[in-house]
Amino acid sequence: MRGVKKENLPEKICLVCKRPFSWRKKWEKDWNEVKYCSQKCRRNKIPL
Repeated sequence: MRGVKKENLPEKICLVCKRPFSWRKKWEKDWNEVKYCSQKCRRNKIPL
């Protein structure tokens, strides 16, 4: 992701709040597994 402008970062939709969230450096290694935008949403996740 080095050298990518902020407006061109990949986005996902949070499974709980349905809001879009952008790629972050701390998610670099596990971006494919990230499903929630925040700890709050992760705690309130919908059981499958």
